[in-house]
Amino acid sequence: MQFFIDTANVDEIREAWDMGIISGVTTNPSLIAKEGKDYMKTLKEITDIVDGPISGEVKASTTTAEGMIAEGREIAKIHKNMVVKIPMTTEGLKAVKVLTAEGIHTNVTLVFSASQALLAARAGATYVSPFLGRLDDISTDGITLIEDIMQIFEMYPDITTQVICASIRHPMHIVECAKTGADIATVPYKVLMQMTKHPLTDIGIARFKKDYESVFGK
Repeated sequence: MQFFIDTANVDEIREAWDMGIISGVTTNPSLIAKEGKDYMKTLKEITDIVDGPISGEVKASTTTAEGMIAEGREIAKIHKNMVVKIPMTTEGLKAVKVLTAEGIHTNVTLVFSASQALLAARAGATYVSPFLGRLDDISTDGITLIEDIMQIFEMYPDITTQVICASIRHPMHIVECAKTGADIATVPYKVLMQMTKHPLTDIGIARFKKDYESVFGK
C-alpha cells in the first residue's frame, strides 16, 4: 500500500517526501485556505517538491459538470502529475467522464458507499476516495466499506480504479486498510509521525546509548 500525505502545508510535504515514505499528495481548497495561501500557486509549489500524483480539488461552489470540467482542465495544466478531485455527485460523474476521455486523471472524493465507488469506477475515475474516518464518527464501520469496495473491484478485472483510503484518523486505520489490500492511504502529517513512534523503540535507543557510553564514553 502506498502513502499519500493529506495536507497543503509545504513544510510537512517536504519533510514526508525527504523521509521517502510518500508517493503523492492530496489536498483541497479548505486545506490550502487554512495555510492562508493562493490555491493554484500552492499546487504548483507542491509539484516542485513531490514527483508523484497530486490531487487538486475543484471549488466546492462549483456544482455543474461544465464548471468542474473547466476547473479540472486548469488544474491539469499546472503539471503532468496533477489529478483533479471531483465530488461524488451526478454532475461530478459527468465531469469525470469528460476529463477521463481527455486523458486527465481524476479522484472522486466524498465517497461513503460501495455503490458510489462502483459508479465512480464506471465513469472512468483514476482514483476513488472512501472516507472511513467520517463513517466511524457516526458509529459506522469505515473499514467494512473499504473491504466491500476492494472485494467488488477485485471481481471485475476491467476496473482499474485505485482505492485511496481517506479520512484517516489514527495509525490503526492504516493497518486495517493495508489488510484489505487497498492501493493507497492518504494520511495527515500528524498520523504519519505517530506511525514512526513506539515506546519500546525509544527505550531501546536510550539503552543502546547508555551501553555505548559506559564503554566508550561520550
